[in-house]
Amino acid sequence: MIDLQHLSYTYVVDGRCVRVLDDINMRVQKGGVCSVIGPSGCGKSTLLKIIAGILHDYDGTATIDGKPICPAQQRIGFMPQNYGLLPWKTVRENIELGKKIRHETVQTEEVVSMMQHLGISAFSERYPLELSGGQQQRVGLARAFLLRPDVLLMDEPFSALDAITREEMQEIFLSLWQEQHVSTILVTHYVEEALYLGQKIVIFANAPGRIAEVLDNPLFGCIDSRSKTEFFSMSRYLRERIRKDWRQA
Repeated sequence: MIDLQHLSYTYVVDGRCVRVLDDINMRVQKGGVCSVIGPSGCGKSTLLKIIAGILHDYDGTATIDGKPICPAQQRIGFMPQNYGLLPWKTVRENIELGKKIRHETVQTEEVVSMMQHLGISAFSERYPLELSGGQQQRVGLARAFLLRPDVLLMDEPFSALDAITREEMQEIFLSLWQEQHVSTILVTHYVEEALYLGQKIVIFANAPGRIAEVLDNPLFGCIDSRSKTEFFSMSRYLRERIRKDWRQA
């Protein structure tokens, strides 16, 4: 379980304190998927960096399975917006990187199986700059799931992709998640993506980031949910809710 209680974060710029997150209270059940959506600049990426153990000087508490966040002791997968691939390493080397950083044995058959599952076996010896955005995203997903993390954090992972490729990557993510059921927080600015991928949807209000509303998503896991009337109704509600908070900021 990911548990955040009264979490606030402030940084100093030019001698001035800037509040980024304000009294965040949220939980993601073990094995659950939570979508976080809200206006640009409302602290969504900062939230992920705190859970990833990158930012430390926050107020309140942040725990994973009841323990303080410590990347050295917990398996935390983090997928940044630019996929986080090292340009001087091949596809295979990038996929293996997470395990090697943790000094764990890399099973060749597991890497091969993951690449086959994601359709990137033919690119194993290529470098990231030789791949399309969708192919790079597959490599990022392969690395994250090969690690078999306790927690997976995804910061707008599909935002740079075209609409068709984005939907394809959403399906691939769900297929991997259904195999491992890793506790996941997905930050997105696409309303439809939040609805399609999130069991729970957290709506952030404008800066300083605070939670405006938390919704349980009854459409998660439904076949052809995108074509359902309820999907369009919830999409409209989410858009209106986000616009309302933006105007009130």
